[in-house]
Amino acid sequence: MSDLLYFEAPNQDGSLYQVGDWKRYAVHNETQIKGFFGKYRFLSNFYPCEVWFEGIKYKSTETAYQSAKILPHARQSFVHMSDTDSKNAWKQFSLKDRTPNWENIKYDIMREVIFQKFLRNKELRNKLISTRNKYLEELNHWHDEYYGVCIHTNTGENNLGIILMNTRNYFDKS
Repeated sequence: MSDLLYFEAPNQDGSLYQVGDWKRYAVHNETQIKGFFGKYRFLSNFYPCEVWFEGIKYKSTETAYQSAKILPHARQSFVHMSDTDSKNAWKQFSLKDRTPNWENIKYDIMREVIFQKFLRNKELRNKLISTRNKYLEELNHWHDEYYGVCIHTNTGENNLGIILMNTRNYFDKS
């Protein structure tokens, strides 16, 4: 599987992202996992796995999340989409087909699709639990400062990491 998320993402020096560049900035050690690449790729929303959301099965958490930006009657078109294609597909829908108050509910939607990812995938759940008490951070080069931390600005809320750590704590009964 490729470790690219977006082919158009520039590096700090202005060059285009190349396969393996994550190795220059990701931190994987005894206390933290910053950057969901390599052996921690399963933490990424782009990791292919069955995810159910509101009665529909998707190919990844990213696709389920992107479909939630659209009202339920229009979501079926996302079922066979790749995670990358789903990233922009919701923008093609008219405003009347888009989920109202998205900014107010997007965190809860992400929390739900992440929970479903690990609830229904025992192998992934065990891998998440095996990260034990490590700090999880969606360190990225594509400027996501809401769900992650951007390497270009060293800022971000890391909401995806927070959701993953809370999900891990829920499932880790040891």
